[in-house]
Amino acid sequence: MQSLATIPFFKAAADLDLKPFERRCIWKRVEEGQILVDFEDVSSDVYFLASGDVRIQIRTAGGKEVILADMRGGDFFGELAAIDGTPRSANVTALTRAEICIVSAGVFREMVLASKVLSERLLRLLASRVRDLNTRLLEHTVLDIRHRLYAELLRLSAPRPHAAPARVVSPPPVHHVLAARVGCRREQITRELGAMKAENLLERTRGALVLLDPETLRQRIAQAMREAG
Repeated sequence: MQSLATIPFFKAAADLDLKPFERRCIWKRVEEGQILVDFEDVSSDVYFLASGDVRIQIRTAGGKEVILADMRGGDFFGELAAIDGTPRSANVTALTRAEICIVSAGVFREMVLASKVLSERLLRLLASRVRDLNTRLLEHTVLDIRHRLYAELLRLSAPRPHAAPARVVSPPPVHHVLAARVGCRREQITRELGAMKAENLLERTRGALVLLDPETLRQRIAQAMREAG
């Protein structure tokens, strides 16, 4: 039997006995491309990713996609509907095969309200997500496409082993995905990546985009922010 204790959100919650709640949770495997939650659904379950990746996005009536976030094993989503009971605010689709633990709103609220540890974790998570959204809102308000792309690539990147200060984005996102992340057209992403390559700021390898000079990108973003102010 799968255990809630294997999920990061519940680990080391010493002030709560998880066993009585485990029988009230549903474990499920989903396939790549499967929609887990759709925009304006009235469901209120919370989904914990035991493994696999999902994408959270919004689609406009005209078909334009805005990617809000990608989540991996250990993350969870759906807590807003569980807290306030309003319809879903985004679509969530599996990017890979995944295993999820589905917790009803009532069970989730019962656990969080019964545990100071879980309450603190949830508050910190919500605060972190609000800060991240504030950062993205500021970028979309004051930065042009080039600098929004710099910021998004830095967010997606990780240090390149044994090659500091370079950072890598792996696997390399396709251009239309980057466009959906920064709010522009695919052709604009192609042009800006080409410009970065010409300036020796970017290198494409077989399995990654390599940011060769992350500090220059950070300095350019900061300068653009100052000029916008």
